[in-house]
Amino acid sequence: MDPILINGEDLTFEQVVSTAFGKPGEPRVVLDEPAKSKVTRAAAAVDTLLERGEIAYGITTGFGAFKDKIIGRDEVEKLQRNIILSHSVGVGEPFDTATVRAIMLIRANTLARGFSGIRLETLELILECLNRGVHPVIPEKGSLGASGDLAPLAHFGSVLIGEGRAEFEGEVLPGGEALSRAGLSPVTLKAKEGLAITNGTTVMTALGLLETCRSIRLADLADISGCLSLEALDGTVSAFDERIHQLRPHPRQIDCARNLRQILEGSEFLRGHDPKNIQDAYTLRCMPQVHGACRDAVAYAEWLVKLELNAVTDNPLIFVSEPPEGGTQNIEVISGGNFHGEPLALAFDYLTIALSELGNISERRIMRLTDESSNAHVLPAFLTEHGGLNSGFMIVQYTAAALCSENKVLAHPASVDTIPSSANVEDHVSMGLTAGLKLRQVARNLEIILGLELLCAAQGIDFRRRVIGPERKLGRMTAPIYEAIRKRIPFIENDVYMKDHLDSVGHLVKEFVEENSVMEADDG
Repeated sequence: MDPILINGEDLTFEQVVSTAFGKPGEPRVVLDEPAKSKVTRAAAAVDTLLERGEIAYGITTGFGAFKDKIIGRDEVEKLQRNIILSHSVGVGEPFDTATVRAIMLIRANTLARGFSGIRLETLELILECLNRGVHPVIPEKGSLGASGDLAPLAHFGSVLIGEGRAEFEGEVLPGGEALSRAGLSPVTLKAKEGLAITNGTTVMTALGLLETCRSIRLADLADISGCLSLEALDGTVSAFDERIHQLRPHPRQIDCARNLRQILEGSEFLRGHDPKNIQDAYTLRCMPQVHGACRDAVAYAEWLVKLELNAVTDNPLIFVSEPPEGGTQNIEVISGGNFHGEPLALAFDYLTIALSELGNISERRIMRLTDESSNAHVLPAFLTEHGGLNSGFMIVQYTAAALCSENKVLAHPASVDTIPSSANVEDHVSMGLTAGLKLRQVARNLEIILGLELLCAAQGIDFRRRVIGPERKLGRMTAPIYEAIRKRIPFIENDVYMKDHLDSVGHLVKEFVEENSVMEADDG
Protein backbone atom coordinates (compact mmCIF):
# COMPACT_ATOMS: atom_id res chain seq x y z
CA MET A 1 0.00 0.00 0.00
CA ASP A 2 1.46 3.36 -1.04
CA PRO A 3 2.12 5.77 1.83
CA ILE A 4 0.27 9.04 2.20
CA LEU A 5 2.66 11.94 1.72
CA ILE A 6 1.68 15.09 3.57
CA ASN A 7 2.95 18.60 2.91
CA GLY A 8 0.11 20.77 4.22
CA GLU A 9 -1.16 21.61 0.76
CA ASP A 10 -3.03 18.74 -0.89
CA LEU A 11 -4.48 16.40 1.74
CA THR A 12 -7.78 14.94 0.49
CA PHE A 13 -11.03 13.69 2.01
CA GLU A 14 -10.22 10.21 0.76
CA GLN A 15 -6.83 10.18 2.48
CA VAL A 16 -8.32 11.33 5.79
CA VAL A 17 -11.09 8.72 5.65
CA SER A 18 -8.70 5.88 4.72
CA THR A 19 -6.39 6.85 7.57
CA ALA A 20 -9.21 7.36 10.07
CA PHE A 21 -10.81 3.97 9.48
CA GLY A 22 -7.68 2.06 8.47
CA LYS A 23 -5.36 0.03 10.63
CA PRO A 24 -2.32 1.86 12.03
CA GLY A 25 0.30 2.01 9.32
CA GLU A 26 -2.12 0.93 6.57
CA PRO A 27 -1.46 3.24 4.87
CA ARG A 28 1.59 4.80 6.51
CA VAL A 29 1.63 8.57 6.68
CA VAL A 30 4.98 10.22 6.01
CA LEU A 31 6.20 13.77 5.63
CA ASP A 32 7.00 14.82 2.08
CA GLU A 33 10.66 15.73 1.62
CA PRO A 34 10.13 19.37 0.53
CA ALA A 35 7.96 19.93 3.61
CA LYS A 36 10.82 18.86 5.89
CA SER A 37 12.94 21.82 4.85
CA LYS A 38 10.06 24.23 5.42
CA VAL A 39 9.42 22.85 8.89
CA THR A 40 13.12 22.97 9.75
CA ARG A 41 13.43 26.54 8.49
CA ALA A 42 10.56 27.79 10.67
CA ALA A 43 11.92 25.99 13.74
CA ALA A 44 15.33 27.55 13.13
CA ALA A 45 13.66 30.96 12.85
CA VAL A 46 12.22 30.49 16.34
CA ASP A 47 15.72 29.77 17.67
CA THR A 48 16.98 32.90 15.93
CA LEU A 49 14.30 35.01 17.59
CA LEU A 50 15.34 33.67 20.98
CA GLU A 51 18.99 34.42 20.27
CA ARG A 52 18.09 37.98 19.26
CA GLY A 53 16.04 38.41 22.43
CA GLU A 54 12.97 39.53 20.48
CA ILE A 55 9.54 39.54 22.06
CA ALA A 56 7.05 37.35 20.21
CA TYR A 57 3.62 36.17 21.35
CA GLY A 58 3.59 32.63 22.70
CA ILE A 59 7.35 32.30 22.27
CA THR A 60 8.63 34.76 24.85
CA THR A 61 5.25 35.83 26.30
CA GLY A 62 2.40 34.19 28.13
CA PHE A 63 -0.86 33.24 26.45
CA GLY A 64 -4.26 34.90 26.15
CA ALA A 65 -4.70 37.56 28.79
CA PHE A 66 -1.06 36.92 29.82
CA LYS A 67 0.16 38.15 26.43
CA ASP A 68 2.02 41.02 28.11
CA LYS A 69 3.87 38.76 30.56
CA ILE A 70 7.45 38.37 29.30
CA ILE A 71 8.97 34.93 29.72
CA GLY A 72 12.71 34.53 30.22
CA ARG A 73 14.67 32.44 27.76
CA ASP A 74 15.47 29.90 30.49
CA GLU A 75 11.76 29.25 30.99
CA VAL A 76 10.45 28.94 27.41
CA GLU A 77 10.47 25.13 27.52
CA LYS A 78 8.50 25.10 30.77
CA LEU A 79 6.06 27.60 29.19
CA GLN A 80 5.34 25.20 26.34
CA ARG A 81 4.90 22.23 28.66
CA ASN A 82 2.62 24.27 30.90
CA ILE A 83 0.24 25.19 28.10
CA ILE A 84 -0.30 21.50 27.41
CA LEU A 85 -0.86 20.63 31.05
CA SER A 86 -3.04 23.62 32.00
CA HIS A 87 -5.20 23.38 28.89
CA SER A 88 -5.96 19.65 29.29
CA VAL A 89 -9.39 20.33 30.78
CA GLY A 90 -11.67 18.52 28.33
CA VAL A 91 -14.72 16.71 29.66
CA GLY A 92 -17.31 14.24 28.43
CA GLU A 93 -16.96 11.04 26.48
CA PRO A 94 -13.74 10.54 24.51
CA PHE A 95 -13.80 10.77 20.73
CA ASP A 96 -13.90 7.48 18.87
CA THR A 97 -10.69 6.14 17.38
CA ALA A 98 -11.56 7.12 13.79
CA THR A 99 -12.08 10.74 14.79
CA VAL A 100 -8.85 10.78 16.81
CA ARG A 101 -6.89 9.41 13.87
CA ALA A 102 -8.42 12.06 11.61
CA ILE A 103 -7.42 14.72 14.16
CA MET A 104 -3.84 13.45 14.26
CA LEU A 105 -3.49 13.42 10.48
CA ILE A 106 -5.04 16.85 9.94
CA ARG A 107 -2.94 18.41 12.71
CA ALA A 108 0.26 16.95 11.28
CA ASN A 109 -0.72 18.22 7.83
CA THR A 110 -1.28 21.75 9.15
CA LEU A 111 2.08 21.79 10.92
CA ALA A 112 3.77 20.45 7.77
CA ARG A 113 3.17 23.76 5.98
CA GLY A 114 6.12 25.19 7.87
CA PHE A 115 4.56 28.31 9.37
CA SER A 116 4.10 27.05 12.95
CA GLY A 117 7.63 26.77 14.29
CA ILE A 118 7.39 23.14 15.37
CA ARG A 119 10.53 21.03 15.08
CA LEU A 120 10.82 18.14 12.68
CA GLU A 121 11.43 15.80 15.63
CA THR A 122 8.08 16.69 17.21
CA LEU A 123 6.15 16.45 13.96
CA GLU A 124 7.70 13.07 13.22
CA LEU A 125 6.56 11.84 16.65
CA ILE A 126 2.98 12.79 15.80
CA LEU A 127 3.22 10.77 12.59
CA GLU A 128 4.78 7.79 14.34
CA CYS A 129 2.01 7.80 16.94
CA LEU A 130 -0.47 7.70 14.08
CA ASN A 131 1.40 4.96 12.22
CA ARG A 132 1.92 2.78 15.30
CA GLY A 133 -1.56 3.25 16.74
CA VAL A 134 -0.90 5.42 19.80
CA HIS A 135 -4.24 7.22 20.00
CA PRO A 136 -4.57 10.04 22.54
CA VAL A 137 -7.73 9.99 24.65
CA ILE A 138 -9.42 13.27 23.69
CA PRO A 139 -12.62 14.30 25.51
CA GLU A 140 -15.33 15.66 23.24
CA LYS A 141 -16.23 18.81 25.14
CA GLY A 142 -14.39 21.91 26.29
CA SER A 143 -13.65 23.85 23.10
CA LEU A 144 -15.07 27.30 22.37
CA GLY A 145 -13.87 27.12 18.77
CA ALA A 146 -11.71 30.24 18.94
CA SER A 147 -8.02 30.13 19.65
CA GLY A 148 -8.97 26.87 18.03
CA ASP A 149 -9.80 23.66 19.84
CA LEU A 150 -7.52 24.37 22.76
CA ALA A 151 -8.65 21.80 25.34
CA PRO A 152 -9.04 18.83 22.97
CA LEU A 153 -5.72 19.55 21.28
CA ALA A 154 -4.01 19.88 24.66
CA HIS A 155 -5.12 16.32 25.45
CA PHE A 156 -3.66 15.30 22.10
CA GLY A 157 -0.40 17.09 22.91
CA SER A 158 -0.20 15.69 26.43
CA VAL A 159 0.64 12.23 25.09
CA LEU A 160 3.56 13.65 23.09
CA ILE A 161 5.20 14.79 26.34
CA GLY A 162 4.44 11.51 28.12
CA GLU A 163 1.39 12.77 30.01
CA GLY A 164 -2.34 12.27 29.57
CA ARG A 165 -3.89 9.03 28.40
CA ALA A 166 -3.67 7.09 25.16
CA GLU A 167 -5.21 3.95 23.71
CA PHE A 168 -2.72 1.43 22.35
CA GLU A 169 -3.68 -2.02 21.09
CA GLY A 170 -7.08 -1.82 22.75
CA GLU A 171 -5.85 -0.70 26.16
CA VAL A 172 -6.02 2.80 27.68
CA LEU A 173 -2.68 3.64 29.26
CA PRO A 174 -0.81 6.62 30.70
CA GLY A 175 0.64 8.56 27.78
CA GLY A 176 4.26 7.76 28.58
CA GLU A 177 3.56 4.03 28.87
CA ALA A 178 1.63 3.98 25.60
CA LEU A 179 4.59 5.61 23.85
CA SER A 180 7.02 3.17 25.42
CA ARG A 181 5.02 0.12 24.37
CA ALA A 182 5.00 1.46 20.81
CA GLY A 183 8.77 1.92 20.89
CA LEU A 184 8.58 5.70 21.10
CA SER A 185 9.85 8.34 23.53
CA PRO A 186 8.22 11.60 24.62
CA VAL A 187 9.62 14.93 23.48
CA THR A 188 10.64 17.97 25.46
CA LEU A 189 8.78 20.81 23.80
CA LYS A 190 10.85 23.77 22.67
CA ALA A 191 9.76 27.37 22.11
CA LYS A 192 6.42 27.76 20.26
CA GLU A 193 5.74 24.01 20.03
CA GLY A 194 3.10 23.70 22.75
CA LEU A 195 1.20 26.61 21.25
CA ALA A 196 1.55 25.20 17.74
CA ILE A 197 0.03 21.90 18.86
CA THR A 198 -2.94 23.33 20.77
CA ASN A 199 -3.91 26.28 18.61
CA GLY A 200 -6.11 25.61 15.56
CA THR A 201 -9.37 24.26 14.14
CA THR A 202 -8.18 20.67 13.76
CA VAL A 203 -10.73 18.89 15.95
CA MET A 204 -13.76 20.58 14.46
CA THR A 205 -12.33 20.05 10.98
CA ALA A 206 -11.84 16.32 11.57
CA LEU A 207 -15.30 15.92 13.04
CA GLY A 208 -16.89 17.99 10.28
CA LEU A 209 -15.10 16.08 7.53
CA LEU A 210 -16.29 12.71 8.78
CA GLU A 211 -19.86 13.97 9.23
CA THR A 212 -19.85 15.63 5.82
CA CYS A 213 -18.88 12.29 4.28
CA ARG A 214 -21.68 10.66 6.26
CA SER A 215 -24.12 13.34 5.11
CA ILE A 216 -23.34 12.67 1.44
CA ARG A 217 -24.35 9.03 1.97
CA LEU A 218 -27.40 9.99 4.01
CA ALA A 219 -28.62 12.30 1.25
CA ASP A 220 -28.33 9.41 -1.20
CA LEU A 221 -30.20 7.10 1.16
CA ALA A 222 -32.93 9.70 1.72
CA ASP A 223 -33.60 9.68 -2.02
CA ILE A 224 -33.85 5.88 -2.05
CA SER A 225 -36.06 5.65 1.04
CA GLY A 226 -38.32 8.37 -0.34
CA CYS A 227 -38.65 6.51 -3.63
CA LEU A 228 -39.48 3.21 -1.91
CA SER A 229 -42.20 5.05 0.03
CA LEU A 230 -43.46 6.58 -3.22
CA GLU A 231 -43.83 3.09 -4.69
CA ALA A 232 -45.53 1.76 -1.55
CA LEU A 233 -47.99 4.68 -1.64
CA ASP A 234 -48.93 4.32 -5.34
CA GLY A 235 -47.25 7.62 -6.13
CA THR A 236 -46.41 9.19 -9.46
CA VAL A 237 -43.08 10.15 -10.95
CA SER A 238 -44.55 13.02 -12.97
CA ALA A 239 -43.40 15.66 -10.46
CA PHE A 240 -39.80 14.68 -11.20
CA ASP A 241 -40.11 15.57 -14.90
CA GLU A 242 -36.93 17.31 -16.03
CA ARG A 243 -38.85 20.14 -17.69
CA ILE A 244 -40.27 21.27 -14.35
CA HIS A 245 -36.89 21.58 -12.72
CA GLN A 246 -35.18 23.30 -15.62
CA LEU A 247 -37.59 26.17 -15.04
CA ARG A 248 -36.28 26.62 -11.48
CA PRO A 249 -32.63 25.94 -12.19
CA HIS A 250 -31.25 25.18 -8.76
CA PRO A 251 -28.43 22.77 -9.63
CA ARG A 252 -28.96 20.25 -6.86
CA GLN A 253 -32.73 20.30 -7.26
CA ILE A 254 -32.17 19.33 -10.89
CA ASP A 255 -29.64 16.69 -9.85
CA CYS A 256 -31.98 15.29 -7.23
CA ALA A 257 -34.90 15.00 -9.66
CA ARG A 258 -32.62 13.17 -12.09
CA ASN A 259 -31.46 10.87 -9.31
CA LEU A 260 -35.04 10.08 -8.30
CA ARG A 261 -35.94 9.22 -11.89
CA GLN A 262 -32.92 6.90 -12.09
CA ILE A 263 -33.77 5.23 -8.78
CA LEU A 264 -37.32 4.55 -9.98
CA GLU A 265 -36.37 3.50 -13.50
CA GLY A 266 -38.34 0.42 -14.54
CA SER A 267 -40.69 0.52 -11.55
CA GLU A 268 -44.12 -1.05 -12.03
CA PHE A 269 -45.41 0.31 -8.72
CA LEU A 270 -45.96 3.88 -9.91
CA ARG A 271 -49.30 5.47 -10.69
CA GLY A 272 -49.99 6.62 -14.21
CA HIS A 273 -52.30 9.49 -15.07
CA ASP A 274 -55.33 9.40 -12.79
CA PRO A 275 -57.88 12.24 -13.08
CA LYS A 276 -59.09 11.41 -9.56
CA ASN A 277 -55.60 11.67 -8.10
CA ILE A 278 -53.66 14.24 -10.10
CA GLN A 279 -50.82 14.98 -7.67
CA ASP A 280 -49.18 13.60 -4.55
CA ALA A 281 -48.65 15.15 -1.14
CA TYR A 282 -45.67 17.46 -0.67
CA THR A 283 -43.51 14.85 1.07
CA LEU A 284 -43.56 12.85 -2.18
CA ARG A 285 -44.02 15.49 -4.84
CA CYS A 286 -41.49 17.98 -3.44
CA MET A 287 -38.60 15.62 -2.80
CA PRO A 288 -36.43 17.31 -5.46
CA GLN A 289 -37.03 20.72 -3.92
CA VAL A 290 -36.48 19.62 -0.30
CA HIS A 291 -33.82 16.96 -0.76
CA GLY A 292 -32.07 19.15 -3.32
CA ALA A 293 -31.95 22.12 -0.96
CA CYS A 294 -30.51 19.88 1.75
CA ARG A 295 -27.85 18.73 -0.71
CA ASP A 296 -26.88 22.40 -1.11
CA ALA A 297 -25.90 22.41 2.56
CA VAL A 298 -23.92 19.19 2.12
CA ALA A 299 -22.10 20.63 -0.89
CA TYR A 300 -21.26 23.83 1.01
CA ALA A 301 -19.84 21.91 3.96
CA GLU A 302 -17.79 19.73 1.60
CA TRP A 303 -16.38 22.78 -0.18
CA LEU A 304 -15.53 24.54 3.07
CA VAL A 305 -13.92 21.58 4.81
CA LYS A 306 -11.76 20.92 1.76
CA LEU A 307 -10.38 24.44 2.15
CA GLU A 308 -9.85 24.08 5.88
CA LEU A 309 -8.13 20.72 5.46
CA ASN A 310 -5.01 22.37 4.02
CA ALA A 311 -5.20 25.66 5.90
CA VAL A 312 -2.76 26.92 8.54
CA THR A 313 -4.88 27.75 11.56
CA ASP A 314 -2.59 28.35 14.52
CA ASN A 315 -1.31 31.64 15.92
CA PRO A 316 1.07 33.38 15.66
CA LEU A 317 2.47 32.42 12.26
CA ILE A 318 6.12 32.62 11.33
CA PHE A 319 7.14 34.07 7.97
CA VAL A 320 10.74 33.69 6.89
CA SER A 321 12.23 35.32 3.82
CA GLU A 322 15.69 34.47 2.60
CA PRO A 323 18.14 37.38 2.96
CA PRO A 324 19.89 39.04 0.07
CA GLU A 325 23.49 38.00 -0.28
CA GLY A 326 25.33 39.12 2.80
CA GLY A 327 22.12 40.32 4.45
CA THR A 328 20.18 39.25 7.53
CA GLN A 329 17.34 36.75 7.35
CA ASN A 330 13.99 38.50 7.73
CA ILE A 331 11.71 36.82 10.28
CA GLU A 332 8.22 38.07 11.02
CA VAL A 333 5.96 36.67 13.71
CA ILE A 334 2.46 37.86 12.89
CA SER A 335 -0.53 37.44 15.17
CA GLY A 336 -3.84 36.87 13.46
CA GLY A 337 -7.05 34.89 13.87
CA ASN A 338 -6.95 31.86 11.57
CA PHE A 339 -7.81 29.74 14.59
CA HIS A 340 -11.32 31.20 14.68
CA GLY A 341 -13.84 28.51 13.78
CA GLU A 342 -16.62 30.77 12.50
CA PRO A 343 -16.57 29.46 8.89
CA LEU A 344 -16.85 25.88 10.14
CA ALA A 345 -19.45 26.68 12.78
CA LEU A 346 -21.75 28.31 10.24
CA ALA A 347 -21.32 25.44 7.77
CA PHE A 348 -21.98 22.79 10.42
CA ASP A 349 -25.08 24.62 11.65
CA TYR A 350 -26.35 24.86 8.08
CA LEU A 351 -25.72 21.15 7.52
CA THR A 352 -27.37 20.25 10.83
CA ILE A 353 -30.51 22.12 9.79
CA ALA A 354 -30.46 20.35 6.42
CA LEU A 355 -30.14 16.88 7.96
CA SER A 356 -32.93 17.75 10.38
CA GLU A 357 -35.10 18.57 7.38
CA LEU A 358 -34.30 15.26 5.71
CA GLY A 359 -35.48 13.64 8.94
CA ASN A 360 -38.63 15.78 9.08
CA ILE A 361 -39.75 14.90 5.56
CA SER A 362 -38.91 11.23 6.10
CA GLU A 363 -40.99 11.11 9.28
CA ARG A 364 -43.94 12.64 7.42
CA ARG A 365 -43.67 9.90 4.81
CA ILE A 366 -43.69 7.35 7.64
CA MET A 367 -46.88 8.99 8.90
CA ARG A 368 -48.42 8.69 5.44
CA LEU A 369 -47.41 5.03 5.19
CA THR A 370 -49.03 4.23 8.54
CA ASP A 371 -52.14 6.45 8.40
CA GLU A 372 -54.75 4.91 6.07
CA SER A 373 -56.75 8.15 5.86
CA SER A 374 -53.64 10.00 4.64
CA ASN A 375 -52.77 7.37 2.04
CA ALA A 376 -56.37 7.05 0.75
CA HIS A 377 -56.57 3.47 2.07
CA VAL A 378 -53.87 2.28 -0.31
CA LEU A 379 -52.31 0.68 2.78
CA PRO A 380 -54.02 -0.61 5.96
CA ALA A 381 -53.87 1.34 9.20
CA PHE A 382 -50.45 1.06 10.81
CA LEU A 383 -49.44 -1.46 8.15
CA THR A 384 -51.27 -4.37 9.75
CA GLU A 385 -54.40 -6.29 8.66
CA HIS A 386 -55.34 -7.11 12.22
CA GLY A 387 -55.59 -3.64 13.72
CA GLY A 388 -56.84 -3.49 17.27
CA LEU A 389 -55.45 -6.77 18.42
CA ASN A 390 -52.19 -5.74 16.72
CA SER A 391 -50.71 -2.23 16.82
CA GLY A 392 -48.49 -2.93 13.83
CA PHE A 393 -46.16 -0.05 13.01
CA MET A 394 -48.02 2.53 15.10
CA ILE A 395 -45.18 3.23 17.52
CA VAL A 396 -42.49 3.10 14.86
CA GLN A 397 -43.79 6.49 13.76
CA TYR A 398 -43.64 7.68 17.39
CA THR A 399 -39.94 6.86 17.54
CA ALA A 400 -39.28 8.72 14.30
CA ALA A 401 -41.25 11.69 15.63
CA ALA A 402 -39.27 11.67 18.89
CA LEU A 403 -35.96 11.74 17.00
CA CYS A 404 -37.21 14.53 14.74
CA SER A 405 -38.19 16.55 17.77
CA GLU A 406 -34.74 16.04 19.27
CA ASN A 407 -33.18 17.09 15.97
CA LYS A 408 -35.21 20.29 15.95
CA VAL A 409 -33.75 21.21 19.35
CA LEU A 410 -30.24 20.33 18.18
CA ALA A 411 -30.71 22.36 14.98
CA HIS A 412 -30.62 25.58 17.00
CA PRO A 413 -27.39 27.13 15.70
CA ALA A 414 -24.37 27.05 17.96
CA SER A 415 -22.66 29.75 15.89
CA VAL A 416 -24.99 32.50 17.09
CA ASP A 417 -23.79 31.98 20.66
CA THR A 418 -20.60 33.41 22.09
CA ILE A 419 -19.13 33.62 25.58
CA PRO A 420 -16.15 35.94 26.11
CA SER A 421 -13.12 34.26 27.67
CA SER A 422 -9.55 34.92 28.84
CA ALA A 423 -10.44 38.08 30.75
CA ASN A 424 -12.35 39.38 27.73
CA VAL A 425 -9.29 39.31 25.47
CA GLU A 426 -10.85 36.46 23.50
CA ASP A 427 -14.18 38.22 23.38
CA HIS A 428 -15.95 36.43 20.50
CA VAL A 429 -15.92 32.69 19.97
CA SER A 430 -17.41 30.44 17.30
CA MET A 431 -18.64 27.38 19.23
CA GLY A 432 -17.54 25.45 16.14
CA LEU A 433 -16.87 22.16 17.90
CA THR A 434 -20.26 22.36 19.61
CA ALA A 435 -21.80 22.80 16.16
CA GLY A 436 -19.90 19.74 14.97
CA LEU A 437 -21.00 17.61 17.92
CA LYS A 438 -24.63 18.57 17.33
CA LEU A 439 -24.21 17.73 13.66
CA ARG A 440 -22.93 14.28 14.59
CA GLN A 441 -25.92 13.56 16.84
CA VAL A 442 -28.43 14.76 14.24
CA ALA A 443 -26.74 12.59 11.59
CA ARG A 444 -27.03 9.56 13.90
CA ASN A 445 -30.69 10.30 14.48
CA LEU A 446 -31.29 10.68 10.75
CA GLU A 447 -29.76 7.26 10.12
CA ILE A 448 -32.38 5.75 12.41
CA ILE A 449 -35.26 7.75 10.93
CA LEU A 450 -34.38 6.68 7.37
CA GLY A 451 -34.09 3.10 8.56
CA LEU A 452 -37.58 3.30 10.04
CA GLU A 453 -38.92 4.66 6.77
CA LEU A 454 -37.31 1.81 4.83
CA LEU A 455 -38.83 -0.72 7.24
CA CYS A 456 -42.30 0.79 6.86
CA ALA A 457 -41.98 1.16 3.08
CA ALA A 458 -40.95 -2.49 2.66
CA GLN A 459 -44.03 -3.55 4.63
CA GLY A 460 -46.12 -1.30 2.40
CA ILE A 461 -44.62 -2.83 -0.76
CA ASP A 462 -45.69 -6.30 0.39
CA PHE A 463 -49.24 -5.12 0.97
CA ARG A 464 -49.34 -3.52 -2.47
CA ARG A 465 -48.12 -6.73 -4.10
CA ARG A 466 -51.16 -8.49 -2.72
CA VAL A 467 -53.29 -6.09 -4.75
CA ILE A 468 -51.33 -5.49 -7.95
CA GLY A 469 -49.56 -8.83 -8.20
CA PRO A 470 -46.31 -10.34 -6.89
CA GLU A 471 -44.66 -10.15 -10.30
CA ARG A 472 -44.58 -6.35 -10.32
CA LYS A 473 -41.04 -4.95 -10.36
CA LEU A 474 -39.60 -2.25 -8.17
CA GLY A 475 -37.31 0.49 -9.47
CA ARG A 476 -33.73 -0.10 -10.52
CA MET A 477 -32.32 1.15 -7.21
CA THR A 478 -35.22 0.50 -4.84
CA ALA A 479 -35.28 -3.21 -5.69
CA PRO A 480 -31.86 -4.02 -4.16
CA ILE A 481 -32.54 -2.10 -0.96
CA TYR A 482 -35.91 -3.86 -0.59
CA GLU A 483 -34.26 -7.25 -1.13
CA ALA A 484 -31.56 -6.39 1.41
CA ILE A 485 -34.27 -5.56 3.97
CA ARG A 486 -36.17 -8.77 3.29
CA LYS A 487 -33.03 -10.88 3.67
CA ARG A 488 -32.88 -9.67 7.25
CA ILE A 489 -36.45 -8.83 8.20
CA PRO A 490 -39.57 -10.78 7.18
CA PHE A 491 -43.00 -9.32 6.46
CA ILE A 492 -44.55 -8.70 9.87
CA GLU A 493 -47.95 -10.41 9.99
CA ASN A 494 -48.58 -10.07 13.73
CA ASP A 495 -47.02 -8.03 16.51
CA VAL A 496 -43.51 -9.14 17.46
CA TYR A 497 -40.63 -7.74 19.50
CA MET A 498 -39.93 -4.84 17.13
CA LYS A 499 -36.61 -3.70 18.56
CA ASP A 500 -34.77 -6.58 16.94
CA HIS A 501 -36.08 -5.53 13.52
CA LEU A 502 -35.17 -1.91 14.16
CA ASP A 503 -31.64 -3.01 15.02
CA SER A 504 -31.45 -5.09 11.84
CA VAL A 505 -32.49 -2.26 9.56
CA GLY A 506 -30.16 0.01 11.53
CA HIS A 507 -27.22 -2.26 10.71
CA LEU A 508 -28.25 -2.19 7.04
CA VAL A 509 -28.33 1.62 7.03
CA LYS A 510 -24.96 1.74 8.78
CA GLU A 511 -23.46 -0.49 6.09
CA PHE A 512 -24.91 1.69 3.36
CA VAL A 513 -23.71 4.92 4.94
CA GLU A 514 -20.22 3.67 5.73
CA GLU A 515 -19.61 1.38 2.77
CA ASN A 516 -22.51 1.79 0.35
CA SER A 517 -22.43 -2.01 0.16
CA VAL A 518 -26.00 -2.47 -1.06
CA MET A 519 -25.62 -0.22 -4.09
CA GLU A 520 -22.12 -1.49 -4.86
CA ALA A 521 -23.49 -5.00 -5.05
CA ASP A 522 -26.29 -3.84 -7.33
CA ASP A 523 -23.99 -1.86 -9.61
CA GLY A 524 -21.66 -4.84 -9.84
